Amino acid sequence: MVDEPRVRYETRLDGRVAVISMARERYRNALSRQMIEALDSAFIEAEADPEVRVIVLRGDGPSFSSGHDLGSPDAAEMRAQRQGESMGQRYPRTRAMDVDPHLRWRAIPKPTIAMVQGHCIYAGWMLASAMDVILAAEDAQFLPTNFAYFSVPWDIGARRASYLMYDNRFIGAREAMEWGFVSDVFPADHLEAETMAYAERVARQDPFQLRMMKHSIHQMQEIQGFTPHILSSYSDRMVRAANDTPLTEQPEDGGRRRYLSVERARDHRATDAPEESEDA
Repeated sequence: MVDEPRVRYETRLDGRVAVISMARERYRNALSRQMIEALDSAFIEAEADPEVRVIVLRGDGPSFSSGHDLGSPDAAEMRAQRQGESMGQRYPRTRAMDVDPHLRWRAIPKPTIAMVQGHCIYAGWMLASAMDVILAAEDAQFLPTNFAYFSVPWDIGARRASYLMYDNRFIGAREAMEWGFVSDVFPADHLEAETMAYAERVARQDPFQLRMMKHSIHQMQEIQGFTPHILSSYSDRMVRAANDTPLTEQPEDGGRRRYLSVERARDHRATDAPEESEDA
């Protein structure tokens, strides 16, 4: 078992702002099942605290998140546990990790803010997308795909989603803001201060009015079919999982397991992306 802290939880500004920090800098905040569970516990605590009005999600170190965990002790432990599992077992397991938590976090009736720096790859995009507002550092790099929680067409529009995903490339913070995924961009050394200043301004607003604003915005998307689309896309994801084409590879030198489409995206833009990313 690994006893390192995966998530830190604290409140700031007289308890009005909860800050949830992904604390796996060594693994570029790769998202293991254990990490997802720790995040879920932190979001539950923030939602239940009547003093908390705003929730900020951040990641320690140079990257917000490199995506799903492929190679840490967490990942090795889970890989050993699921040896020989059937699709009937895999389907609920991956939904419980990749879909249900993100829908819960999206539905929290308090404003949520993602503070993104460095790489935000695959599951990192999923996590940021589940927040209401995304503020990014100028060095942020985003990479989407048709993952389990497939929010990309809702995040940037259907045609832009097709254009970007067919090309399999990273986009920077400014381009992500032009396309509507990111709300504002700041120099990396100002990101936390600017994020907390925004959170403080939001926390001054009436909590009930904030709740009603969020509900109305989400209802617009629900009427358009957001959640049914996410669930349908998850089923498509499981069909893709039955494909024999390999998605990852283990280097001969025993290095980290690599996700092949991330490697291709790195080559496409000569971007120094981390090697952990989606597994499922």
